[in-house]
Amino acid sequence: MSPYSTRVGDRIRCDVCPRACELRAGQRGFCYVRRATDQAEPDIELTTYGRSSGFCIDPIEKKPLNHFLPGTPVLSFGTAGCNLGCRFCQNWDISKARADDRLQATAQPEAIAAAAAASGCRSVAFTYNDPVIFTEYAIDTARACRERDVRSVAVTAGYVQGRARDDFFAVMDGANIDLKAFSEDFYRKLCFARLADVLDTIDYVANHTACWVELTTLLIPDANDSDAEITALAEWVVDTVGPDVPLHFSAYHPDFKMRDRGRTPLATLLRARDIAMRVGLRFVYCGNVHHPESDTTWCPACDTAAIARDWYELRRWALDGDGRCAGCGATIPGVFEARPGDWGARRERLTIAPPR
Repeated sequence: MSPYSTRVGDRIRCDVCPRACELRAGQRGFCYVRRATDQAEPDIELTTYGRSSGFCIDPIEKKPLNHFLPGTPVLSFGTAGCNLGCRFCQNWDISKARADDRLQATAQPEAIAAAAAASGCRSVAFTYNDPVIFTEYAIDTARACRERDVRSVAVTAGYVQGRARDDFFAVMDGANIDLKAFSEDFYRKLCFARLADVLDTIDYVANHTACWVELTTLLIPDANDSDAEITALAEWVVDTVGPDVPLHFSAYHPDFKMRDRGRTPLATLLRARDIAMRVGLRFVYCGNVHHPESDTTWCPACDTAAIARDWYELRRWALDGDGRCAGCGATIPGVFEARPGDWGARRERLTIAPPR
């Protein structure tokens, strides 16, 4: 029986996420890819195990992760489906796809780890759709990666609970967690989820695991971009996670079922960044826009450009081998190696051949 399920009468409950879908034999959960087996006493099966929408090598900064192995390539992949219903989803063609629509690539965990190592990737990212719904596949892949000294990264909305959450983040080295807004009303109406569950996950991962955490908030005009909400969000992050967690404010573009407003102006992102830094966050970035100053990692002690970026290109590296500012010796929090990578902004598709 799946460790992430519980029998409830003639149904089986999926315990991966707070939805706790109770399914009869043959039924699928909200995410579509977790299914009750067609048996008298059903169990939960992951229908996308070993299947992917494709593999790409990206810059790690695209996840976005700015304090995790800067400049290095990451092998990125996802599957199909999602356990949130965000009306503004920026990857809806994958996250809202039915499994058979998109999953043309197949690869077992060991093959993914081997391909990452062979291509020089320092990490593998579970991304494009939320990896918590393919948690068994992600966990097995992360374990295979560790055997080859390749790290694992989750790009997730954090809508996961219980043992699945424990097991999932125990094998992740880094994560970017979406904090989509700081309003239960926003989560209920636009994501069909609950903010409190996401906050609980962020608190858990940042304070009770060894996983490096960065946060992203997609700012949507007239939905979650008020001064009051940004202030409340930043205050919660400082109080709960601490001032050193990197926070990325990203620009929205009209997509999926929310096309009634324009793109997020750069001025909105810079206003949010200014608010968050005045509240006390030390590393705040602007994403999906070209603004090198807000791409750069500034030393909070001496204001030196410790890592200067232009889009996904590293233009300056002023850290020593232990992640200390070359200007004043202050520690910059993160996961750094003695030298940065030089992957740049390239994006390359990768084919993982099935075993013979």
